[in-house]
Amino acid sequence: MPDMETIVSLAKRRGFIFQSSEIYGGLASTWDYGPLGVELKRNVKEAWWRTFVHQRDDMVGLDASILMARQVWAASGHEAGFSDPLVECKSCHHRFRADQIDTKACPDCGGELTQPRQFNLMFKTFLGPIENATAQTYLRPETAQGIFVNFNNVLTTTRRKLPFGVAQIGKAFRNEITVGNFIFRTREFEQMEIEFFVKPGTDDEWHRRWIQDCMAWYTGLGIAPDHLHVRQHEAHELSHYSKATADIEYAFPWGWGEIQGIANRTDFDLKAHTKASGKDLTYFDEEAKEHFTPYVIEPSAGVDRALLAFLLDAYHEEDVPTADGKSERRVVLKLHPALAPVKVAVLPLSRNERLGPKAREVYNLVRSNFVCQYDDAQSIGRRYRRQDEIGTPLCITVDFQTIDDNAVTIRDRDTMRQERIAIPMLALALHQRLDS
Repeated sequence: MPDMETIVSLAKRRGFIFQSSEIYGGLASTWDYGPLGVELKRNVKEAWWRTFVHQRDDMVGLDASILMARQVWAASGHEAGFSDPLVECKSCHHRFRADQIDTKACPDCGGELTQPRQFNLMFKTFLGPIENATAQTYLRPETAQGIFVNFNNVLTTTRRKLPFGVAQIGKAFRNEITVGNFIFRTREFEQMEIEFFVKPGTDDEWHRRWIQDCMAWYTGLGIAPDHLHVRQHEAHELSHYSKATADIEYAFPWGWGEIQGIANRTDFDLKAHTKASGKDLTYFDEEAKEHFTPYVIEPSAGVDRALLAFLLDAYHEEDVPTADGKSERRVVLKLHPALAPVKVAVLPLSRNERLGPKAREVYNLVRSNFVCQYDDAQSIGRRYRRQDEIGTPLCITVDFQTIDDNAVTIRDRDTMRQERIAIPMLALALHQRLDS
């Protein structure tokens, strides 16, 4: 596995991720996704949505607003209790989470630390032109509450029966005391979150099933199983709403780090919003002829953290033989085809005027089906290496023989094997290789 310096360098050099506001010195812990990064991020989200929404009969989707009524955050407990213990160095004035340092002195300068005080993590904002208490609200710290307050709307419009879930992908904001490790811990991030409503008494089994399903999603997209593990929360770690929580952790270069949490939130949220709003958020079981408040299993994954794990796990360096009998170092991102930002690259052997029109013909055919790049700059070897480094699974070489036999050569990223394919069969051949 590469170190973080290597992966951050690759991310900038190849257009995956840039420092936000870089021309002004950068804004700490904020990142912009570049031309390849935005494609990779979209693919991560689409792969998740396809698996957990489109391929399940017990799931629907939602896209709730980032801004919500302040009462939502009071009822959920965030306004009073969504906080971390903050300490500050009296000498250098650096700030730290008290529960994440092992010393009573400042880790940076050795100075004396203040006593811990609670620091609320939500970003305040105001609706309208007047900045007063009546206009105050927050940027959402999680997407979950948008699902809970829409429980009745989803239930009445979809007529779903328990168990069923509501999935959402969207931005969340937390004013973290300490940030770092590239895109792992930031103040603005994106969540892929599900609230899965179940009958009380079945929640423990559903919790176990969701842990297994989420683990399978990561390994199915190429993460090595021994780079993942499940860590159950101890009783003192549990959130105020949680009966049980398990974290899926990835073996990052600095150690194990959470990429997803799966919590049993019990009936806390629906009951809290029922009490605060006066609206009945119970479920009527037609068979049992009774009303009850469902329990909720919440698989919540970070898009940015998952993307970082996929990047790290895909990164490989290997020695490959050259035509002169020597070897050279090849950097390759062995991304799953579903995640790769570019699926196919079309590479004419040269810029010869005879090859150009034919290569463009092939390119137009391919890009009607796949995200595709056209590259005719520098030697064919260098172009292969560029595509390897950004994770492109397949390269198509258009050579002078193509003009005679109407066929091209497909090169596989991982094996570097090449195969001649007739152009009329090209789309089918690409689908077979990319969809398998």
